[in-house]
Amino acid sequence: MTKKGALLVDVREPREIARKAFDVPDIMLIPLSTFEQRFREIPVDRNLIIVCNSGNRSLTAGRLLLNRGYRKVVNMQYGIIGWDKEGLPIKRKPKQNVWSSLLQMFRKKS
Repeated sequence: MTKKGALLVDVREPREIARKAFDVPDIMLIPLSTFEQRFREIPVDRNLIIVCNSGNRSLTAGRLLLNRGYRKVVNMQYGIIGWDKEGLPIKRKPKQNVWSSLLQMFRKKS
């Protein structure tokens, strides 16, 4: 669907997205905690795929959109967990070596 122009709307919180994010060019990030106030930023005329970590929060957000008149809305079942499991593109926060983390801490103190 994304290859055909659907817009991903990620409703996870910023700290979650920082750890693991969808690697797609067309995505909106609107956390569920601000969704009620910000949903009008989402285009009504586009096909929308609402996503989260496992599919639960995105289901809530999708229902809100449907209740507000949006009609081209689908929920991504299993969220980014399923996306990752299928081997689809993901951006991950690089894992840092424990020793380099300690070195950085000591360098900051000096």
